[in-house]
Amino acid sequence: MSDTPGKQQNTAAFYGQAVASFAVAMAATAIGIYQLSADAWVRAFLAIAVLYLVTSAFTLSKVIRDRQEGPGVAPSYAPYEKR
Repeated sequence: MSDTPGKQQNTAAFYGQAVASFAVAMAATAIGIYQLSADAWVRAFLAIAVLYLVTSAFTLSKVIRDRQEGPGVAPSYAPYEKR
């Protein structure tokens, strides 16, 4: 037996559930902002805030994934590092 862990792959069902959950959450938030009884600028501000939160969450998840891949993986771009 080998002690080296293999790369785990998510199942198609898990991927589909994650995509569906994201779509439902975004749709519910969009409907909630649209139905909000407030001025248009307040709804626009909330919509921009939601988009900023989503992009920040994607960036954070990428950073966490990259860190978990381990230090054995060489960075693809290191502009200030001498070779």
